[in-house]
Amino acid sequence: MRYSSGPVEGHNNKIKMLKRQMFGRASFELLRKRVLLAARGRS
Repeated sequence: MRYSSGPVEGHNNKIKMLKRQMFGRASFELLRKRVLLAARGRS
């Protein structure tokens, strides 16, 4: 195939990992900030 969904799958995997780490510990706002910071570091 000419295309790969690898980068998208990697991003989804990172978000799922962050969700597992944060489960029961903090509010949605903190999770949102961590996800946005993680996505920012990928550029």
